[in-house]
Amino acid sequence: MIFKPSTLFRFKNYRLSSKLILVYVLLSVIPMSLLGLFSYWQYEKSIEEQIGEYMPRFLMQANANITKHMEDFAELDTLMFNSDNMLAILRRDSYQSRSKLNQDQYDVNNYLARTYLNTGNPDILGVFLFSKNRFFYSARSKFAGLGADDALIPYGQDLNLTGKAKIILPSQINLVFENNEPYVLIMKQMNDVDNRKSLATMLIAVKLSFINNVLRDFEQNNTADLWLMNREGEIIFHTDEEKIGDFDTEINRYPILNGSFRKGSGNKAVIVSLSESLDFNWVLAHSIPLKNLTERTDLVRNVTIFVFICFVLMTSVLFIFFAMKVTRPIKKLSRLMKEVEMGRFQVDLQINSSDEVGTLARSFNSMVATIHELIETNFDIKIRQKEAELYALQSQINPHFMYNTLETINMAVEEGRSEMVVEMVTLLGRMLRFSVSNKNKYVPIADEVQHISNFLTIQKYRFTDRLLFEIDKKTDIDSYFTPKFILQPVIENAIKYGLETRKVLDIKLSISREFGAHSGEEDIVFRIRDNGPGIEQERLEEIERMLRSETLVGKDSGFGLGNVNARIVIMLGEEYGLQLHSIHGKGTEVMIRIPVINKEE
Repeated sequence: MIFKPSTLFRFKNYRLSSKLILVYVLLSVIPMSLLGLFSYWQYEKSIEEQIGEYMPRFLMQANANITKHMEDFAELDTLMFNSDNMLAILRRDSYQSRSKLNQDQYDVNNYLARTYLNTGNPDILGVFLFSKNRFFYSARSKFAGLGADDALIPYGQDLNLTGKAKIILPSQINLVFENNEPYVLIMKQMNDVDNRKSLATMLIAVKLSFINNVLRDFEQNNTADLWLMNREGEIIFHTDEEKIGDFDTEINRYPILNGSFRKGSGNKAVIVSLSESLDFNWVLAHSIPLKNLTERTDLVRNVTIFVFICFVLMTSVLFIFFAMKVTRPIKKLSRLMKEVEMGRFQVDLQINSSDEVGTLARSFNSMVATIHELIETNFDIKIRQKEAELYALQSQINPHFMYNTLETINMAVEEGRSEMVVEMVTLLGRMLRFSVSNKNKYVPIADEVQHISNFLTIQKYRFTDRLLFEIDKKTDIDSYFTPKFILQPVIENAIKYGLETRKVLDIKLSISREFGAHSGEEDIVFRIRDNGPGIEQERLEEIERMLRSETLVGKDSGFGLGNVNARIVIMLGEEYGLQLHSIHGKGTEVMIRIPVINKEE
């Protein structure tokens, strides 16, 4: 069949809605289907690899934990050397009377009970001691098959274990406990270091429950089997207690004793993992059917397929609706743009949605507005933005000084100084009246100075002799005006840092008229000097860069120098503001320069 070029490239001529739907199918539905199939296959394959990789590590750790417990039990023979009386009995070779032998047996049996069974170790079933044809013991329950007459183990120094512990299985000895409690015996020879002789042979019967506790920490799958066996295949412990004592007949056919391998095929396939302990010559084994590992995968697969089909149907319907919703206003916009091309600017694209298409429509309508309206709108926005920034900067001051003042009054109340509290509340009332009664941007300098005098008086009450202040008025402060709240943040900043390092802080405020180099006229200059810690040169340069930066670009100036400088620049111009002079360790001077503002201005 021959395809014409017009047929092969017909896609570019499709409607936008058809293209969107086709692209959705090609880029979403088909790739997601292929990805789901590949992910399931890869996940199923990785399960077997992960079990084969990580299960031997778990078994090795469990084997190490079991070995550690067995070694701890094997070291319990040293407790006999803690008693000189027990050591003397074990060294004794003969007796002059039967009563003396009975007394020794009674003493040793009691010591075994106190030391090994009553110390809170529930895993020990019993302790048995053979020494020079003597038999000592202590057990939690009744037992049979082990005693001085019918034991199969040599007594005393006749046994040579070279200081190591030996594991004895129930099949190797006639010892049976009540209720057929499963156990293993740890046999250890006790040597007299002083005389270089063997004193006794100790057997410790240990419950197999401690193995179950170790294995339960990392294996909780009910379909898996865990067992411990010796190299001959005799099962010492099994999660199925009925199999304890049986034999694993396939142990000699296992390809490895440290690692994992697959056994069987189809539904009968199992993953077997082994870990060998060279210390006690046993093997810890784990087996789990492969089909049990993939049960959750099969369930996830079926649920995923169902969810995927529902997802595709729902999203297809929504996508078709979305495609039609998007293309309809775009067609209308295309028609109106052709009219704009012909010079008809009296058009209006009526779309009320808030999505990107609605934004595009509003942008289109805005584009055809007159340039004069755009300029006026932008100019008005800038003016309002400047006013809003000024209001925001000034509104930062009121909560700040209010909080600190109330904190000072609170301290005075706690100290019970009623006259001081009355005076401070009076001063606070004046400060509040000053801050809320005058809504103008400018206030007489006399009012601003009185406000800061009230503030310093309150601080004087708080810090008593630690704070000294002086106000020097070198010009007529009643006739000129200043922006509101330009002194308090600076002085508050000086108090904050000055009292941290100085026992007595001295603050001097002077108001004078000086010739301004930038303005070319006389200016009002406020100088605030303190004997505080001063500012390091590097920090001083950083503050000066901050003050010279673009103050009007919406930044948070804080309550200190930046706030004051920002408001002065906004209200009076960049030639006015703050200047800093500081000597580290000596003190700081902050100079605030504003123009001479009279009542008419």
